[in-house]
Amino acid sequence: MAPKSDSAEAIVLNFVNEQNRPLNSQNVADSLQKFNLKKAGIQKALDNLADNGKISFKEYGKQKIYLARQDQFDIPNSEELNQMKEENAQVQQQLDEQKRAISEVEGEIKNLQSNLTLEQIRHKEAKLQKEVKEMEDKLVKLREGVTLVRPEERKGIAEMYSEKLSQWRKRKRMFKDVWDAITENLPKDLKEFKEELGLEYDEDVGVSLQSFSGLLQHGKKRTRDQ
Repeated sequence: MAPKSDSAEAIVLNFVNEQNRPLNSQNVADSLQKFNLKKAGIQKALDNLADNGKISFKEYGKQKIYLARQDQFDIPNSEELNQMKEENAQVQQQLDEQKRAISEVEGEIKNLQSNLTLEQIRHKEAKLQKEVKEMEDKLVKLREGVTLVRPEERKGIAEMYSEKLSQWRKRKRMFKDVWDAITENLPKDLKEFKEELGLEYDEDVGVSLQSFSGLLQHGKKRTRDQ
């Protein structure tokens, strides 16, 4: 149900007085959409209010600008204005202090959130104690001369390691034979040709067959010494 004209005028008058700034009918219509007032009804209410002297208006060509009557408002004198400025400054200072206090509290909360909870500390402590116990047990066995790796297991690992080294050595030799045959009469630079093919030697990736063979010999020597 659409509002009556007098209630529409009351709504429009209240809005114009609250805003206390220059307004046209479109400004008022946009702001009062929630009251389901049509623009024509708002225009009529503005004109009636202006004709009755309840609001002021000025015409700029075809545009009418409406404004609340200023004589209804208490205009503060210079002393009151100065007092208001002082009060405003005090309120602003209090606001700044509150902001600093909030910032400090937020910083404390952030620090607390970054710390471990008591439950997390206990869990981590239990885990570390378990790791320490396992390492201590292993150390005791080593001091007592307990063999952690059985001889047959060590032998099997050494044989497998030796087999892999043999395969490595065999493949290096095969590659060298093929490479020498291909590049024997090749006119281009061998280094450039190698890069074109995307080939990498062991040395290019930081490994050496000799160093791995040395590990096997060192293991055999250590076994004999024991």
